[in-house]
Amino acid sequence: MTDPVGTPRLRVDDFDYALPPAAIAQTPAEPRDAARLLVLDRAASTPGRPALGHHVFRQIGDLLRPPDLLVVNDSRVLPARLRAQRETGGGAELLMLRPEPDSSGRWEGLVKPSRRVGVGDYLRLGSGDRVEVGERLGDGTRVIRFFRDPLAVMSAAGEMPLPPYIRNRAAPADRYQTVYARPPGSAAAPTAGLHFTQHLLDDLAARGIGRASVTLHVGLDTFRPLEGAYIDEHHIHREWYEIASRTRRAMRAARDGGGRVVAVGTTTARVLETAARQRAARGWSDLYITPGFAFDAIDALITNFHLPRSSLLLMVTAFVQAGMPRGTLPTEARDTVLGAYREALRAGYRFFSFGDAMLIT
Repeated sequence: MTDPVGTPRLRVDDFDYALPPAAIAQTPAEPRDAARLLVLDRAASTPGRPALGHHVFRQIGDLLRPPDLLVVNDSRVLPARLRAQRETGGGAELLMLRPEPDSSGRWEGLVKPSRRVGVGDYLRLGSGDRVEVGERLGDGTRVIRFFRDPLAVMSAAGEMPLPPYIRNRAAPADRYQTVYARPPGSAAAPTAGLHFTQHLLDDLAARGIGRASVTLHVGLDTFRPLEGAYIDEHHIHREWYEIASRTRRAMRAARDGGGRVVAVGTTTARVLETAARQRAARGWSDLYITPGFAFDAIDALITNFHLPRSSLLLMVTAFVQAGMPRGTLPTEARDTVLGAYREALRAGYRFFSFGDAMLIT
């Protein structure tokens, strides 16, 4: 869903940009907080002319002020990629996305090659476990049935589900995991949080910068490009979220004290804006944030550089538009975001999951 905006329809092609393959980060920065940080000041920007500053991520404490509050997504990435053998011969691969609601041992996932794996076929994993592939669902996923605890099977047989554009698989598995990850459930990392070290978090706390958590288990939309010719033709996949009452209290206290709620990542932003509308502590979010969206819950956003023609690029554009002078058009905000991306490419920033970060204020 999306808030009504009453603006002309935007084309998916309007959110494309040229990205040299060499700009896609293949390995993470070492240490984590050595990544670069591009700061975009929305209020000082004009259409197509972003107001930018260049920093290193470990300097983020200099850009925040008490009682600002960082809100992070603490979901832990599952070893959700399972390599398998078909009983009829040949290999297969599964990417587990989420458990089916109110079921035991049944998950939704992607299967490759889906056309060669029929309903009721069994696959054998490297751990010796067998899984049964079930019916095809409407969004291209399949039902997968496990015969023992699915998390135990993934722990025994699974691999970290690195995005397909990361060809170098040498990074340790924990580098695709935030240092504060807790409840398991994601099929992809909430990557804006990968830049924090425990030392940096401790330093921010000593400066009076608060931290609170939400949980959103990242699912299929991380891998799915925008569908259709126009952005309003895309259907967002729902993802499970939870927000604790202490997080809500911390947000109110920060704003009451003159501070900002700083969402660490687009997944966190989605939780906070969903909860502001649904007024529910947990549930399914299918919030599709596009230009013209009225943000209620967040004041600043830490995020990575996103894929062309992606829903995450739309969200960033929406957030930039919301902080620019009144009357700024969606296309003008888009030009501002893409102008920032062009400057990042010119300056050698690294893109996507293992890449550098932006702070949008």
